[in-house]
Amino acid sequence: MLLRRDRAMVAVSIVLDVAFHAGRGGTVPAGDIAERLGEARRGIEPVLQALSRAGLLGSTRGPKGGYRLGRAARDMRLSEVVAAVGGANDEAEAPEAAAPSGSALNAAVVVPLWEGLEATLVAALGEVTVAELLRRAAAQGLRRPTPEALNFAI
Repeated sequence: MLLRRDRAMVAVSIVLDVAFHAGRGGTVPAGDIAERLGEARRGIEPVLQALSRAGLLGSTRGPKGGYRLGRAARDMRLSEVVAAVGGANDEAEAPEAAAPSGSALNAAVVVPLWEGLEATLVAALGEVTVAELLRRAAAQGLRRPTPEALNFAI
């Protein structure tokens, strides 16, 4: 039941990238997200789909398509992002995966320790919103891209 750090971190990174680069009403192509994250597009597609199914991202198809936040950044908690992509291993997983050793000591001490650590991490993720991550980015001097100016020339 331990968090899958790789998948959870990719999901948080994707949501932050979309929030940072899409702005209000814009979309971000999956290829651009993958390039900025240094990931293969095929590798992030399942995460994008899971985030879309959960309503955390919305998508638009076509040449001008891409991803946008499914709701306001201030209303989106990181615990939701991690839960949407199955950041915690499935409950249906074999008990041996949660407890590598069948010893009574392991079952009585180590497994509860890891479960407690995971509960603490999930609670901490529940306190942080995507808007807070955007504030942290601004505090680090990162500037969001400016939208293209509207051109009404005929």
